[in-house]
Amino acid sequence: MNAFRSALTAGLLMLGAGSQLALADAAKDTEMLKLASTSGCLTCHHIEPGKLPDGRAPVGPAWRDVAAKYKDNKDAQNQLTQIVMQGSNPYSSHWKGKVTGLAMPPNAVAITEADASKLVGWILSLNTK
Repeated sequence: MNAFRSALTAGLLMLGAGSQLALADAAKDTEMLKLASTSGCLTCHHIEPGKLPDGRAPVGPAWRDVAAKYKDNKDAQNQLTQIVMQGSNPYSSHWKGKVTGLAMPPNAVAITEADASKLVGWILSLNTK
C-alpha cells in the first residue's frame, strides 16, 4: 500500500509540474503576443500558416513556417533578430510566391534588439509546440 501511495503521490506531483509548465508557456505566449502586437509585427505576420480570409497570401510568412524553415539553423536567432532590426533584402527573399510582401522593413524604431531577440526565440520555439 505504501508503494502505491508513493507512486500516486509522485504521479500527482508530476501532473502539477506539467500544469505549471503549461501555465508558464501560456504566460510566455501572452507576453510575446503582446510584444508582437505593440511592435506592429502582427500587421504582416500570423502564427499559423494559411491564406487570409479573402484568399490572398499574407504579407509576411507565418511564424510556424519560419520556425520550421530555421529549425536546423544554429544561428537562426541571431540572423532573424538582425533581419527584424535591419530589414531584409527583397532580392534574396526565400518567401517569394508564399507571401505578398517583398521585404521586411527595418524595425529598430519599433522594437529594441533585446525584445526582438526574445520574440525571435519564442517564434523559433513554435516549431516544438
